[in-house]
Amino acid sequence: MAILHFNMNKNRKNIVTQTANYVQGVFEKDSSGHDWWHIYRVYNLSLKISGVEGGEKFVVELSALLHDLDDWKLNGGEDANKAENWLKKVGVENKDRARILQVIDEVSFKGAGVETRATSLEAKIVQDADRLDAIGAIGIARTFAYGGNKNRVIYDPEIKPVKHNSFDSYKRNIAPTINHFYEKLLLLKDRLNTTTARNIAQNRHEFMEKFLHQFFSEWETIF
Repeated sequence: MAILHFNMNKNRKNIVTQTANYVQGVFEKDSSGHDWWHIYRVYNLSLKISGVEGGEKFVVELSALLHDLDDWKLNGGEDANKAENWLKKVGVENKDRARILQVIDEVSFKGAGVETRATSLEAKIVQDADRLDAIGAIGIARTFAYGGNKNRVIYDPEIKPVKHNSFDSYKRNIAPTINHFYEKLLLLKDRLNTTTARNIAQNRHEFMEKFLHQFFSEWETIF
């Protein structure tokens, strides 16, 4: 099971431990790029950013651990109250529960033309951490894992990237995996909230650009 490090009162420590164990059990067999290790990376990135930028650690930790539990990409909108039910089960106070659920609601990217503004420092931190894990070498690997999981072709030059102007349009998108770089991933660097995250993102963004340059170079030599 996951090994986490804490600096909080005993009750909150137990809640975070229970939550990590629960989430690991839910996601450990995922093959879409949203497995437990994605959650764990977002958790650690959130703590790293929070260590510089601030924020309420307990809210950041639980938000990071639970951020994909009700994600539409993974459950089609079914059982969309699992995070809330879990927080109630482990006894998170109403005030903290509301803050955590608000953070979770604000994490996801909803389309290139859709504003996804984070309204609290904690939401900015977890949103940044989740977006950092979507770019760079790991982000590339996750993108193709997700595309394969959803039976999407790698690339089709006849299907052009689209700037989705609504969340519904973004959710209905079934374009080739390469399009996802232009519809989301290459946009993330300029949509990060914190200086800490932007510094981390620069190298990862450049790596994606190099990958795409190589991809199209190889494609053009064949076609």
